[in-house]
Amino acid sequence: MKDKVLMHLAWANDKFVSGVEMSNALDISRVAVWKHIKTLVNEGYDIESSPRGYGLATCRDLVRFSLERTTENILFSPSIDSTMDEARRLAREGVPHFTVVIAEQQTKGRGRLNRAWSSQKGGLWFTIILRPDLPPQLSFKVNFAASLCLAKTLNQLFNINAKVKWPNDILINNQKLVGLLSEMETRGDMISFVNVGIGINVNNQPEKEQPNAVSISTLLGQKVSRTKILAAFLDRFQRTLDNILERNIIELWKEQTATIGRQVRIETFKDHFQGLALDVDDTGALILMDEDHTTRRVIYGDCFYQETQS
Repeated sequence: MKDKVLMHLAWANDKFVSGVEMSNALDISRVAVWKHIKTLVNEGYDIESSPRGYGLATCRDLVRFSLERTTENILFSPSIDSTMDEARRLAREGVPHFTVVIAEQQTKGRGRLNRAWSSQKGGLWFTIILRPDLPPQLSFKVNFAASLCLAKTLNQLFNINAKVKWPNDILINNQKLVGLLSEMETRGDMISFVNVGIGINVNNQPEKEQPNAVSISTLLGQKVSRTKILAAFLDRFQRTLDNILERNIIELWKEQTATIGRQVRIETFKDHFQGLALDVDDTGALILMDEDHTTRRVIYGDCFYQETQS
């Protein structure tokens, strides 16, 4: 019943809904309506009260999405520490493949190398829990497939020429549009789960805190539908995962990247080095040539383009 009250508010868009209207529509008392509203507020939902009734101030689109996609396991929170942390907890509890954890806002969002990730309202912050039938050494295919599918989705929806950057960010005009982060746990010689965390700057304004970041709404000069992005990406990504072993993900990814041929700087927890990005090999490692023409394989780290950091 609480979900029904929430859905009623979500479908009201910018209108207030009176307690009497919800009482009649849901066949519960006005006191019961008030109790469910109070519970939702305690859970973090921004619900306004007025003489005209109740109104859901934010996240109406994501609420509708999570409650309507009943054939999938979509879990939404108005505010959460980190979708990655929650996804890890749920994965260990055994939730099914392709469970999606979404938040309107993260209070402790994080990126690679434990860097803080700004997660303002209006962005799209989610983690997908995956249980692919793959050995751990092929888990890189999942990461590259996610960034490739998302870049293709954004380009198809908005015609913005988004490019993937090694290892798996998405840029537009060298500005960061999307960050991806993955975590894996194994059981024996197979993957137990791979969690792919994704943060998309959609209707937020990251430029205020991160000068080298940009949002889709800033690019287009108007707000866009977060649920349209999410639905299109999830559908494309799921189709790709269904036959991921048959696809040459790395070759497809390289067709969408601007990293190869660029001077880059790589930072890890303990080291940093720079050089020309020559290629990405079949394992997802970056092939880097330094100024002495010595090549090395780089298997992880943050990558910064030398001309403009991103």
